[in-house]
Amino acid sequence: MSALNWEREGRSWPNREHSRFIYADGLRFHVQQMGEGPVLLLLHGTGGSTHSWHAIIPRLASHYTVVAPDLPLHGFTGGEPVSSRASLAGMVRSLAALIDTLDAKPAGLVGHSAGAAIALELARTGVVNESTPVIGFSPALTPFPGAAAQIFPGLARLLLLNPFVPKVFAGVSRFAGDPKRFLQRSTGSQTDPTSLACYAKLFANSHHARGALAMMAHWDLNTFSKGLSGISNPVLLVHGRSDQAVPLGSVEGAAAKLPNARLDVWENLGHIAHEEAPQRAAAVIAQFAEAHIQGAK
Repeated sequence: MSALNWEREGRSWPNREHSRFIYADGLRFHVQQMGEGPVLLLLHGTGGSTHSWHAIIPRLASHYTVVAPDLPLHGFTGGEPVSSRASLAGMVRSLAALIDTLDAKPAGLVGHSAGAAIALELARTGVVNESTPVIGFSPALTPFPGAAAQIFPGLARLLLLNPFVPKVFAGVSRFAGDPKRFLQRSTGSQTDPTSLACYAKLFANSHHARGALAMMAHWDLNTFSKGLSGISNPVLLVHGRSDQAVPLGSVEGAAAKLPNARLDVWENLGHIAHEEAPQRAAAVIAQFAEAHIQGAK
């Protein structure tokens, strides 16, 4: 079981010419970097990869150095699906090491779904300055409601213990036939053909599936959400009203806990709203960054 093969699945990867591989915290990270200026770090969510930002990165690169890694256990980044890698603390540690290795301290953080939680934890733990703006698209910042908060992580842990389950997940997705319909049902979003082709490759890879399961198994949003009130960074949360994965109420609750947060709700868009409306997403990122980053254009 291995990460996706760069010379096979990665041959037509979007923005491939801006990809490189960096060793940090014992991992071989796949990183895309484009542009010059203040550094913006873009973090995808569970089950995603750099492709999630493929239409946004070029739009920001005229004024920023845009850095977008595949998270540990995801896409073309390696790693074993153990708690020290897959937990929020593990992700933050590995990304902090990557930032140091690149010598690219972010002037702004952008995250999608679980990536938004990672971005906020980077802020809370002092990896970036208190003035560093954080933008979260469809942010997954609070536990599942009710009994699901205990059931889903426990179920993911049980599935993770069975070495055949990720292969079954990958096999089912490979033969299910229609990633477009699957994404629409699970996220409430419709994305472009480039992203759909990438999702099809990701869903068919058992290492990637195991990495996503490991994140779900070891994620502790209950503890994380209790620390939101201690994050003073300027925060913009963007949520699609049609999101089928993260309830709007949970994002409203998170925004209320953050001392310096604003919530924008986008109509008729789902969980991957930034992929559905990349031009709008890039404009929002640029506007918020310009307002809070010294020297930003």
